[in-house]
Amino acid sequence: MTLAWPAVMFGCMETGNIVEYIDRHKITCAVVLEAKDQRLRLLTETNREVKFSANRLSHRCKSGLDLSMGRDKLVKILKETADKRNALINHINIKELWEILNTEQEWIDLATMTEFCFPNNPTSDHESAVLRAFFGNRTYFKFNADGFFPYTKEQVEIIAKRAKEAAQRDRMIESGGAWLNRIVNQKANTIDPNLSETVSEYIKILKSCVLFQKESPHYALGQAMLARAGIDSADVVFQALVKAGMIDANENVDLYRYEIPTTFSDEVWQHATELTHSNRGILTGNNRKDLTGLPVITIDGQATLDFDDALSIEDQGDHYLLGVHIADVGHFIQKDGIIDRNAFSRVSSIYMPDQKIPMLPPCLAEDLCSLKSGEVRPVISIMAKLHPSAKVVDYEIFPSLIRVKSQLTYYDVNLVAKDNKEIAVLFDIAKKFRQRRLAEGAIQITLPDINVWIDNTDEITVNHINRESPGRMLVAETMILANWLMASFLAKHDVATIYRSQAGPRKRLYKKDEQGTLFQNYMQRKLLSRFVLGHKPEHHTGLGLNAYTTATSPIRKYFDLVTQRQIRAVLGLESFYTSEEIEHIIQLLKQPMSNIAKIQHNRQRYWILKYLETRIGQKEEAIVLYKKRNSYLVLLPEYMLECDLPPSAGLNLNPEDLIQVTIQHVNARKDVLYVFMG
Repeated sequence: MTLAWPAVMFGCMETGNIVEYIDRHKITCAVVLEAKDQRLRLLTETNREVKFSANRLSHRCKSGLDLSMGRDKLVKILKETADKRNALINHINIKELWEILNTEQEWIDLATMTEFCFPNNPTSDHESAVLRAFFGNRTYFKFNADGFFPYTKEQVEIIAKRAKEAAQRDRMIESGGAWLNRIVNQKANTIDPNLSETVSEYIKILKSCVLFQKESPHYALGQAMLARAGIDSADVVFQALVKAGMIDANENVDLYRYEIPTTFSDEVWQHATELTHSNRGILTGNNRKDLTGLPVITIDGQATLDFDDALSIEDQGDHYLLGVHIADVGHFIQKDGIIDRNAFSRVSSIYMPDQKIPMLPPCLAEDLCSLKSGEVRPVISIMAKLHPSAKVVDYEIFPSLIRVKSQLTYYDVNLVAKDNKEIAVLFDIAKKFRQRRLAEGAIQITLPDINVWIDNTDEITVNHINRESPGRMLVAETMILANWLMASFLAKHDVATIYRSQAGPRKRLYKKDEQGTLFQNYMQRKLLSRFVLGHKPEHHTGLGLNAYTTATSPIRKYFDLVTQRQIRAVLGLESFYTSEEIEHIIQLLKQPMSNIAKIQHNRQRYWILKYLETRIGQKEEAIVLYKKRNSYLVLLPEYMLECDLPPSAGLNLNPEDLIQVTIQHVNARKDVLYVFMG
């Protein structure tokens, strides 16, 4: 507890009086040179003259000094007086006094307390020593103008604890600042790997401070350590920790901010490994249809290892039989088991240019549950009977076994889209199904994806991905169709699940039969209403569907696994979640899902900015989005990045204007991108 020293009121002050006052947490001894209307001019023991109000004094000596003896002599006597009084402090045991007096809980004036400490004819020097002692140790008594009052035992314990913590903090600042100074100025670039517990704590504090700045719980302590080290920039510390190997130059701050685990515990690993080994080859029973003879394919990105959906198409003459086969993760992952609880805590796999953090351990995500080519796998099959116009005539959902025949990439599909009959049919169905959705009021947002690739030498490549290519378009539309049918299936059986709905946009910028410009698509996305999660089916205007859920990625998303389990329950494979449980899951996971979206977006932006750090001075095309108060917001379409553009004299820009800008300054770690008119 921090206590302010009380003002001590004195009567008429006389020149020559020895007095004391408190300044900057220190008691100073002085002599009165001049006194006028309670305003004093003092000469201090440090040979300084100061002006003071009498009510700011902490002690006054009854005797005085002869001012005629000269300044040097006065200062010498003041120093000797202060030394004598400080020496007397050694004869005072405040804790012992408290142990005797705390039971009374009464105020004790200065004279009485001085007699307790010095029973034999105490003087003003003894009074001053008492004041100095209690000023230096405020653990046991509180003060005011009436004297001293002993704290209770409980209060003393609290004060002692706080004092200990403050002392530890001061030691941390002193020793941590000295250590930091050595690290920043050392020639070697490494820190001893056998870190002491104390040094590890320094690194933890400084790492948090430089990564999170004012958001860090250690910010004040870290700044104090920087000040002690004589460092005024956190960047200096960041670079020192990078050189020492204690932090990565491209550290992903969001993983710390949102407390994202990047590894699995030993217990989860063990259970996942045992699960993988114990389930190999055991795929009979549960009335699964054998579809292993179907020509099933997967279509994914080049780096994909966790295949959770596959397609099949059969020409039945007057109709097509489209099969969407979803990895039956629920067949392996027991509800509320250790793997399931861990997946629930992770919410979703996280995909970033430099790192992938799976929801399930790799032996499950990339092996046992994955629809790997040539391997028999349990799936939930959605078999849709489609008219050549892509109208759904009928559908069936059931558990089955499949064996993937071909593992294709989007690139593979794009190459054979016109020549391969099955791919051509799938692409045609996808286009017609989209048209049916658009006719129902769906809003098609057509924007390029930006792919960021980092090779083994940290070389960054940035390029566009055409989301309307045959491969990506047919996968996107068939998955939307499958999710719609699964939502319809559950709604027909009056089963709660995690349904998605969306109200109409605030405004439409282009007609449903138009594609719209890049500017229109980009701005239309900003005008979409937020999607809503709930346990009952409602209309999804954005997709033009009467009900919608997501269940096609149960390896990667816990929401999808929950919906798959509800389908499995309808099929008699497990028990249902109640509607209350569904709502509880939605409420618990909605924010973590939003955090993951931010993490993925921020990391994508970080690496694009890292790429742009190498392009300072380069000219880029930009589209004006709108005018802000003191700038324009523009879009760099090559990178799909927004940034501010300062206004140029005499230049008036309008939304959708195509302009040229020059990259002026980029700092990926600080999320800074400055451009000016090129």
